Amino acid sequence: MTTTHKKRIIELTVNEETYELAVECQETLLDVLRNNLGLTGTKEGCGTGECGSCTVLLEGEPILACLMLAVECEHKKIETIEGQSINGDLTPVQEAFLEKGAVQCGFCTSGMVMASTDLLKRNPDPSKEDIMESLGGHLCRCTGYNKIMESVQHAAKLNRDNT
Repeated sequence: MTTTHKKRIIELTVNEETYELAVECQETLLDVLRNNLGLTGTKEGCGTGECGSCTVLLEGEPILACLMLAVECEHKKIETIEGQSINGDLTPVQEAFLEKGAVQCGFCTSGMVMASTDLLKRNPDPSKEDIMESLGGHLCRCTGYNKIMESVQHAAKLNRDNT
């Protein structure tokens, strides 16, 4: 028995650029970002929504791209790690992750950065508990989380110092 997958033309806005793409209805946003658009900064760690590595912002809210169908994202604003730095300048969150040594193998980093970016937009002075809650669905096998926590706190300070 053979199955045929129909493709559908959709329009996605990713990092403020609009793309018209032919995608299969069952394709995840993660697959489309990586395979169709070449945005490989968003990683697939587990494919089941358990690790947070595929976190992107959809309409400003963190979502797991491995669980979201691309067709569900049509006409919505999507932000990936590639859209965070502007003209090569790192964001305070990215700077803090580098300065505090939170980037080890780098596999979980983009998801952590995206979730931390969202947290700091909502809460410019988060407590350790706020940070832990925000990153609760993110797994890292390298850092032990202390450097990640320090990074988010440092990024909050950098943001406050820049305003």
